[in-house]
Amino acid sequence: MGPFYFRLVAYKTFTDHLQNKVAIPYPPRRIVSLVPSQTELLHDLGLEEKVAGITKFCVHPAGWKKSKVIVGGTKKFRLDIIRSLSPDLIIGNREENYREGIETLQKEFPVWISDITTIADAFRLVTDIGCITGVTDQAIVLRNKIERTFSEMTRLPPFRTLYLIWRQPWMAAASQTFIHAMLTEAGLVNALQGLRRYPQLTDAAIAALNPDVVMLSSEPYPFREKHIAEVQQLLPQSKIILVDGEMFSWYGSRMLLFPAYVQLLKDRLSGCLSA
Repeated sequence: MGPFYFRLVAYKTFTDHLQNKVAIPYPPRRIVSLVPSQTELLHDLGLEEKVAGITKFCVHPAGWKKSKVIVGGTKKFRLDIIRSLSPDLIIGNREENYREGIETLQKEFPVWISDITTIADAFRLVTDIGCITGVTDQAIVLRNKIERTFSEMTRLPPFRTLYLIWRQPWMAAASQTFIHAMLTEAGLVNALQGLRRYPQLTDAAIAALNPDVVMLSSEPYPFREKHIAEVQQLLPQSKIILVDGEMFSWYGSRMLLFPAYVQLLKDRLSGCLSA
């Protein structure tokens, strides 16, 4: 008989953002990411060879949709495909993934879940992901860079802003969301700061809000130029603009681009009256 080889696997236990204790083969070699922004973060931490599966919504980096196995969507992933990959780490998110699917995966694989509603949560995520994947030093460098760009950011005037994420019915980002945290970080005042999460709004409710600015996000609903006139009929005095939803809702390395995007918005909103 020839020599027998085996890999001695060492496990480390980490606590995720939901306080779950997760024992992970360290460092993990076959990672499945169920969240687009966290997929991009894995790429920017230099983990391309370790990532085996991603969702169909993981559009950054562009080449990964051809080189990685697609495991379905964020709300409806394919358990059979994930099982075929034999992952030693699955990375998800409380809000973006569906609870039943995550609970099923947790019975079979190490599943680490993030929960992001504040800027501090997002900064913490970068180093947490680096820690559980064995690239702590790279993650610290990236986090420091993001924190520095945020500290140097020029804020917008405190315009009362309505951030719409859906149409038919209208839905908007209120408090206790990462979008709210990013609006506030940019200097804006969320017109729905007295509400929580993602409330549905009637036409009358939107008209009554009468915000200075309405932002129509590119995701999850794909707002386009044609929708500006529709909202303008409800709010003839407001400034209606399309915005890149990734800039306001993607936590992780995409945050590096946010301060420059805020500067672009400042130019676009220069004609608005201050709140």
